[in-house]
Amino acid sequence: MKVAVLGLGYVGTVTAAGLASQGHEVVGVDVDLMKVDTINGGHSPVVEPRIDDLVRSAVAAGRLQATTDARLALEHADISLICVGTPSLPRGDTDLTYIRRALSDLRDAMTVATPPAAGIHSVVIRSTVPPGTCASVVAPTFAEDELPGQWSVATAMCPEFLREGSGVQDFFAPPFVVVGTEDPRTRDSLAELFAFLGQEIHHVDLATAESLKYACNAFHAVKVTFANEMGRVFAAFGVDGRRVMEIFSQDHKLNIAPAYLRPGFAFGGSCLPKDLRALQSMARYNGVEIPMVGATMTSNEIVVRSLVDRVLGTGYRRVCLLGLSFKMDTDDLRESPNLEVAERFVGKGLDVRIYDPIVNPDLLVGANLRYLQSKLSHVNRLLAASPEEALDGAEVVIVASSHPAALAALKAADPRLVIDLHGRLGEDIERLPAYEGVSW
Repeated sequence: MKVAVLGLGYVGTVTAAGLASQGHEVVGVDVDLMKVDTINGGHSPVVEPRIDDLVRSAVAAGRLQATTDARLALEHADISLICVGTPSLPRGDTDLTYIRRALSDLRDAMTVATPPAAGIHSVVIRSTVPPGTCASVVAPTFAEDELPGQWSVATAMCPEFLREGSGVQDFFAPPFVVVGTEDPRTRDSLAELFAFLGQEIHHVDLATAESLKYACNAFHAVKVTFANEMGRVFAAFGVDGRRVMEIFSQDHKLNIAPAYLRPGFAFGGSCLPKDLRALQSMARYNGVEIPMVGATMTSNEIVVRSLVDRVLGTGYRRVCLLGLSFKMDTDDLRESPNLEVAERFVGKGLDVRIYDPIVNPDLLVGANLRYLQSKLSHVNRLLAASPEEALDGAEVVIVASSHPAALAALKAADPRLVIDLHGRLGEDIERLPAYEGVSW
């Protein structure tokens, strides 16, 4: 099939390269020329395991290209997948600016592009949007009186379930495939598009498909918060909460799958905080009380604040952070609790050094770069080229990464305090005299 992918961030790049690897002809669209040039050069604009190889192979095979011009992507395309960002507004509402812009660009492109031979073009939202968005924003954009003569458009919602750091793996093995649409032809097209997954497709209405991602992300955040709170409570009794939750997670009848149920640090990233704020905003707008979701955000902030207060309480002034992005194997800094901690330390006048083997400010683009600039614009002065450099003279080391080079350097260093945010650093690290767990 011929597919246009609008938005070449983490979701769009993985989606475009993944579909191209399965024989589909894919053209990616983004307003950021650097992303476009990077893909056309056979490289990924985002950091993800295996994604660079997927992009390289797809470009070399002629099945993947990128452009800033939606008209080129739309030519004869059967499906457009909207993968742009949906960030939070100040009050937590979902900002649909990029969605509206992408839809408008598509509609304008239809005035010059040739429609598909099948006679119907499907506009499919992959981004996380509030229930009702497809009906109130997407469908009216492509109403018959808004379209040029030969074009006919159907709308659908097909949410993505990609976790940064395992995006490629999740693309090829999603927890479920969900298609929300009222159009049977679009239903069939999406079944054909994702047939390579070999999974059952859950056919639902548009609003159900829009709602599902919020439910998933809210529950993931609750799981992180629950595990962290259990860890803090049990630590007061000298109990390792990690062992408690390890056994807890083995009960698949009454408890739950083990993902996220491990004491550690705060959740962050481009999805969970944003989507919880969006849920709170939806609830406020409709006069619905959801105190657990609000308490989840509060508890998450307590985790961050407690770590900062704990370090400040030592009186030590030189701090090393091993790991800056919100999780390993990605360079995404959006709402990273590690970045938040670094910013607060700098604000308190501490001497901060950071090592992250993945994060390179010179290679960051788009919303990721803008977020870093808004939080820690002088980050280049804090980043060290090696873990040894970051650890040199450090009194406190905060470990958020299990990168082998960082752990090897840590074992050779002599800090006064080591705080483990990761929880799986191995016995060698846990035996260090200065070692402490963040919530165990």
